Amino acid sequence: MMRKWSSSPADASPPPPATDPRPVHAQAIKNSNTDRYVFNNLITLYSKSSFLSYARHLFHQIPSPNVVSWTALISAHSNSFLCLHHFVSMLRYPTLPNQRTLACLLKSCASLPSISFGLQLHSLSLKLSLSTQPYAASAFVQFYSKALLPDDARKLFDEIPQRDEVCYASIIVGLAQNSRSVDALSYFANMRTCDVGSTMHSVSGALRAVAELAALEQCRVIHAHAAVTGLDLGPIVRTALVDAYGKCGLLVDARWVFDELLTDMNIIGWNSIMSSYAQQGDHASVMELFGLMEARGLMPDEYSFLAILSAFSNAGLVSETEQWLERMNLVYCLEPSLEHYTCLVSAMGRAGHLEAAEKIAMTMPFEPDAAVWRSLLSSCAQHGNADMAWTMAKRLLKFDPHDDSAYVIVANVFAGVSRWDEVKEIRKMMKERSVRKEGGMSWIEVRGKVHAFLAGDRRHEQTEEIQAKLVELMEEIEKLGYVPCSEEVLHEVGESEKRVALMQHSEKLAVAFALVSGVTPPGKPLRIVKNLRICKDCHEAFKYISTVAQREIIVRDNNRYHRFLDGTCNCRDYW
Repeated sequence: MMRKWSSSPADASPPPPATDPRPVHAQAIKNSNTDRYVFNNLITLYSKSSFLSYARHLFHQIPSPNVVSWTALISAHSNSFLCLHHFVSMLRYPTLPNQRTLACLLKSCASLPSISFGLQLHSLSLKLSLSTQPYAASAFVQFYSKALLPDDARKLFDEIPQRDEVCYASIIVGLAQNSRSVDALSYFANMRTCDVGSTMHSVSGALRAVAELAALEQCRVIHAHAAVTGLDLGPIVRTALVDAYGKCGLLVDARWVFDELLTDMNIIGWNSIMSSYAQQGDHASVMELFGLMEARGLMPDEYSFLAILSAFSNAGLVSETEQWLERMNLVYCLEPSLEHYTCLVSAMGRAGHLEAAEKIAMTMPFEPDAAVWRSLLSSCAQHGNADMAWTMAKRLLKFDPHDDSAYVIVANVFAGVSRWDEVKEIRKMMKERSVRKEGGMSWIEVRGKVHAFLAGDRRHEQTEEIQAKLVELMEEIEKLGYVPCSEEVLHEVGESEKRVALMQHSEKLAVAFALVSGVTPPGKPLRIVKNLRICKDCHEAFKYISTVAQREIIVRDNNRYHRFLDGTCNCRDYW
């Protein structure tokens, strides 16, 4: 029957000889080898080539396909809903799945996506007692993580009786991808306590979590662990280290890690280091790296240009942003995406060219998304254009009527020009729509422990010392000329109440804690992360505090890095 084999016109052009399974197939025909094991291997080989129809025809020639045969066929069609169809046929045959069958199907369910089918697979695995077997369990953890259901992933992981390094890698990576960074690091610590070996995936997942928290000391601990285990030599961990140090604001360390493996660094690593500099608006370093990358023969991709455009945008350089957006298309033949145009809109808005920025947003070859209107809204707020800010806010709210940031930003603008009737109207809209303002939170890592603060927070064990230090700092910076930006307070209250409210912002509490005697060594830079955009008042206050305390203060808000030193910020008041 095998001799009746014929090619299909639907197949793509033949792959290179080294990956062409047809010679192996021809040899099997010559040897009259009809063993099912050979058939299964050939199906797998064909699935990795462009001859999928061969895999299907070969499968149908197997007299009694077993679970390995079915799994090979399902795997061959893992990128389409055909794999689910083949699985249903398999059950009707009837043949029951094994762990590898489930793992293959779950990967497809996450990518297609087909969440409901994945949930049914979980039910079936429970009946077959496969759900807690390490191989299948790891696949389920990955499935739930990719389906944005991290709590279900954790619950399933906790039910696994024998957890290996693959199980731990799955939960660590999954939680990190879902911005559950603290939980990811907790499982990484638990993995090491249980003496389970690390993999490049568990280490890179932990580094991703560290990057989100900007937890520098944790980053160094994981780096040391990777060095001891030899995992730091691989490109995946190296790239994660560059990204982690960059997002912790320590560009010197990021560059050192990058330079150590420069000869083996791929385009992802180059983009990562360029992105790190771009976050701080260091366009000169980004362009230097871009030139080095080209000199080494690497072709830039869309992420390379996103780093370049972000760097110029963060530096407030409009003409350079325009020029490189044009070069991307004309010189490098790469089609700019919505994210690239957003950089131009942002640069123009920050420079005060609000109408021109709006024109770009309305005429670019993409439908503006929430990020475009949010960027323009922030620019309008920065330049005090209340009417245009309200227009941008309404456009932004069409995407999500419960976006609290849109209401808060435009209300701040109206408050800044004393248009209190509009402020009251916006607050009324928020109440009617049950919109609650997201609370500002800032955190700082001290001796490996993360200390988090909310606005007006008095729960810290050293709260009395923090408040005393805060009062002391405010008195000192006022002597140097600091004036509170009272327009940042939405409520129509007296100046003294506004001063108190501004003083209790979460980032100020974090700085005051760090400067309490004995908390941090003298001269050590203070690294703070905030979940929202740093407000104008805190930004101004930190310039003065960096002078009074003679400390470098690095703040990573939800937009960029701010490096305060000797009374200035590297953002040059563009953020």
